[in-house]
Amino acid sequence: MSELLIREDAASISTLTLNNPGALNALSDDMLAALKSTFLDLMEDDTVKAVVLKGAGKAFCAGHDLKEMQAGRQSEDGGSAYFGDLFSRCGEVMQMIPHLPMPVIAQVHGIATAAGCQLVASCDMAVAAEGTRFGVNGVNIGLFCSTPMVALSRNVPRKQAFELLTTGEFVDASRARELGLVNRVVAPDALNTETRDLAETVAAKLSSAVRIGKRAFYEQIQMPLDAAYEYTGQVMATNMMDTNTAEGIQAFIEKRKPDWS
Repeated sequence: MSELLIREDAASISTLTLNNPGALNALSDDMLAALKSTFLDLMEDDTVKAVVLKGAGKAFCAGHDLKEMQAGRQSEDGGSAYFGDLFSRCGEVMQMIPHLPMPVIAQVHGIATAAGCQLVASCDMAVAAEGTRFGVNGVNIGLFCSTPMVALSRNVPRKQAFELLTTGEFVDASRARELGLVNRVVAPDALNTETRDLAETVAAKLSSAVRIGKRAFYEQIQMPLDAAYEYTGQVMATNMMDTNTAEGIQAFIEKRKPDWS
């Protein structure tokens, strides 16, 4: 059996490929475990400055493995314990993404549905190929996408999120960009290059500043306005004490490239 999640590191960028194309890269128990393990490794990796998350085959990710979920019903409690544990584990994996110290960019093609759409929404940025379709379609089979709703409703406006959740309809890549679910829409044959260019742009920045900034971004967004300013003021003061930041400012003044250590 091939590796479910492939990690390839090059030039400070880690590319993670969901590698179960026959199942449209479904978030099976094993896939969730592989993502969690890899994310834990990345938490401790100071050499990686950006992560690209993509899918093998014709789709990014079609959500949970429905066959596996149906098999989970066979326990004595009808699957209650299994389902509770499944959605808890999935939520844990999704929450690891904003807690990773480096930016994570979803490279999306084909479809991103239900928990696959949740995965896109959980990433810090997303680049989609033209023709990609997004949806939280569980309502079509009688399962409201309650956990995907958490990430989705933190990416797109409330009424649009609710419409997607209750109609089960797809939106195309252009509409996803309009809603704020993805950053960029590119031609399919340019998807790898455009995503890599974005990752390289991020990776070229001072990594200590980006790591500080990513953590502050997610912390402040949950705070009242006054608390957010107080918190981020302290964060910027800490950032200013970094000798590499001092070098960056001096280099700007002297109109040269910074010599970061």
